[in-house]
Amino acid sequence: MEFSIKQGTPDSMKSGCVVVGVFDGGKLSKAAQALDKAAKHALSDFIARGDMTGKAASTLLLHKLNGIAAERVLLVGLGKAGELSNKTSLEIIGATFKALNATAAKDAALYITDEGVGKNANWVIKQAVLTAAEQAFRADGLKSEPTKPATLKHIVFATLDKPIAELKTTLEQTAAIANGMELTKTLGNLPGNICTPTYLSAHALALDKAHKKIKTTVLEEKDMQKLGMGSFLSVTRGSEQPAKLITLEYSGGDKKQKPIVLVGKGITFDSGGISLKPGAEMDEMKYDMCGAASVLGTMQAIAEMGLKLNVVGVIPTCENMPSGIATKPGDIVTSMSGQTIEILNTDAEGRLILCDALTYSAKFDPDTVIDIATLTGACVIALGHVAHGLFANEEKLAKELLTAGEQAHDRAWQLPLWDDYQPLLDSNFADMQNIGGRAGGTITAACFLARFTKEYRWAHLDIAGTAWKSGKEKGATGRPVPLLTQYLINRASAK
Repeated sequence: MEFSIKQGTPDSMKSGCVVVGVFDGGKLSKAAQALDKAAKHALSDFIARGDMTGKAASTLLLHKLNGIAAERVLLVGLGKAGELSNKTSLEIIGATFKALNATAAKDAALYITDEGVGKNANWVIKQAVLTAAEQAFRADGLKSEPTKPATLKHIVFATLDKPIAELKTTLEQTAAIANGMELTKTLGNLPGNICTPTYLSAHALALDKAHKKIKTTVLEEKDMQKLGMGSFLSVTRGSEQPAKLITLEYSGGDKKQKPIVLVGKGITFDSGGISLKPGAEMDEMKYDMCGAASVLGTMQAIAEMGLKLNVVGVIPTCENMPSGIATKPGDIVTSMSGQTIEILNTDAEGRLILCDALTYSAKFDPDTVIDIATLTGACVIALGHVAHGLFANEEKLAKELLTAGEQAHDRAWQLPLWDDYQPLLDSNFADMQNIGGRAGGTITAACFLARFTKEYRWAHLDIAGTAWKSGKEKGATGRPVPLLTQYLINRASAK
C-alpha cells in the first residue's frame, strides 16, 4: 500500500473516495463544510434526515455528489470533539478503513488529520497507516486459492491548511514500520516445517543484500560450541534442524557510537522437549519465534528509514523437540558465561538460548541491550493480551521504553526485578535452576536473564500475550515492532 500527503480542498480532490468527519449532533468538520458548500448542502440534507448523527465510528457512504470531483464521499462520525480516548479514536480509524475496503475504490483521500480524530495529526497518521496496513494484510498465502488482495492501494492524507513537511517524516517512518510489521507477521504465521532456523537465516541474509547498511553473519552449531554456548545448544539437542546464531549489524550512526542491541528469541517450534506440552493449541508454538521476527521487522524498518543510529540484531534460533538425545530434566549445562544451570523443565527453554545470546551481545560493547521473547505463559495470566511485560535493570531505560510504547500505542507495563525473587532460582547442584516455581513465573524468568546482563544496561520484553492472537482472529500481530522502532527513533533524535 502507498501513502502520501497532499494539501487542497476536498471538493477538487480527484479520488475514488474522499473522507470527511462529522461531529456528534451532526456538526460538520471544516473539510465537510467545504464539501457541503460545493455540493449545495447535500451533506446537510443527509444529516437533517437523520442518516448521519456523528456518533463515533459511524459511517455513511455517498455516491456521485454534484460539484464533487471524487467518485464517492465517506462521512465518518467523530463523536464529541475533545472527548475521545485512544480506544475510541482507534475505533473511528478502524471503521473508516473497514468502510473504504467495502467499496471498489482503489484510492482515497482522508481529511481526518485537521480535526485529529481527537488526537494530534502525527498520532492520527501513525495509527491510520498501521490500521490500513493491518486491514490489507493477508495471511492465506499457503492456501490453494488465496484471498484476493485489497482493492484499496493508495491513501492520501489530505489537509486544508496544515504544513505538509512536518507530517511527511511521520508518514515515511510509519510506512516503514508497517512494512516491518508485515515481515514480522508473515514470518510468525508460517508453520514450523517451513520457518526453520535455516529459513530465518535466509531472511536475515536477504536483508543484508537489500540494505547496504546491514551486515548479516550466521554462526553454526560448531561455532557455538567453540564459544561455549552449552545452554543454547542444550535446547537444540533433540532436533534434526541445525541451530543458528544470527547477527545483523546496522551501521547508521557514527562509527564511534555504541550500538543498541536487540536480542530476539527464535524458537521456530516449541514442543516443550522432554517436558512435553499438552497437545491442545500446541500448533501455536510456531509463534515462539516472534521475538526473532520482531527483530528482523525492526531492522528492516530502520534500514528503510535510514535511521542515524547503530543497531545490532542478535537472534538465537532453534527448535525444542523431544528425542533420544534431547536434554532431560535434571541435566546440568554450562552457559557461555561460565555459570552452570540445572534444567528442571525443558519447556523453560527460551531463557536457555537467550542467556548465551545475552552474554554474546557484550562483544558489541553495547550502549543498551533489549531482549524480546515469547517467554512465559505467566505473563499472559498477569497482563492478558494488551500490554507487554517490561523489566529493566535501569529505571531510566524502563521509562524510555514505556514512553515509546505510549507514543506508538504499543504499550508495555513494568514489573519488578527485585533481588527478593532471586533465591527462587537457587539450586543444590548448580549455580542456578532454570525455573523458580509457579509463583511470579514471569518475574523469575526475568531474574534468570538478569544474571547474564550485569555488564550493560538491559531491558526484557515478555511478549507471550501480545505477539499473536488465538481463536477466530488467529495470527501474528507484528508487535512490538512499533514500540521498538519508536524507541530507536527517539534515541536517534536525542543523539
